[in-house]
Amino acid sequence: IIEKYSVLSKKNVAVFDTSFYKDMPETSFLYAIPYDFYQHYGIRRYGAHGISHEYVSRKSCIFLNKNFNSLNIITCHLGNGASISAICNGVCVDTSMGLTPLEGLVMGTRSGDIDPSIIFFMNKQLHINLNEIETILNKKSGLLGLSGISSDFRYFEKNYNLTIEAKRSVDIFCHRLAKYIASYMTLMKNHLDAVVFTGGIGENVPLIRELTLSKLSLLGFKINLKLNLSIKEGKSGLITDSNSYPVFVISTNEELFIAQETMNVINKQ
Repeated sequence: IIEKYSVLSKKNVAVFDTSFYKDMPETSFLYAIPYDFYQHYGIRRYGAHGISHEYVSRKSCIFLNKNFNSLNIITCHLGNGASISAICNGVCVDTSMGLTPLEGLVMGTRSGDIDPSIIFFMNKQLHINLNEIETILNKKSGLLGLSGISSDFRYFEKNYNLTIEAKRSVDIFCHRLAKYIASYMTLMKNHLDAVVFTGGIGENVPLIRELTLSKLSLLGFKINLKLNLSIKEGKSGLITDSNSYPVFVISTNEELFIAQETMNVINKQ
């Protein structure tokens, strides 16, 4: 029996999606609610998609020929779940998801940022119980809620110029994303090296990148339409002109990063 279990025994390594955010400052992770809720119950912003954000930010060092510890970058992981992170000198200093993945950008079925009083209104005035409100905000909102049709971005890309529902949903998605990119630029130390798009939508929907960057032209972003259209389906590369802040599409690979981190832990032991 001892021999049997010694053969089957394997090392277990946990790679946490939130560990990339462990060094965020209090100014980013604390909510403006009584401090006791953080001290006693750990209510704070934890973030998500950290594995993807770290992978593409490290990958961007190759494109930029920079050391990770001096990297100032904004990474946008856009999929059915979506989040954005600000990395300064190789440390994540802010991210859009919070205590849960519900906070932040507009997503496939999640609302992202809303006025918290909406929850009280739905409960007290519309008599919707809290469990159903939680379901609405997580599974019936976002692109699905705005369109009333779908959460699949292939539908929105195909119908953007054809239906009011598709155009409304995409425009709100890009509006929220552009606002976050612009606000995260204020967190950069002296300069911004690049913005990165990744995830299923970020990598494969040129329309989203074009619409979002067009809202940021005042800040110095100039998309190259030809390059933008050519980068999708697993391709990575630059999508902006030479006189613009660099914007890259980088294909994420969370499984590879988890494997690499696992090997690092095992080798250290």
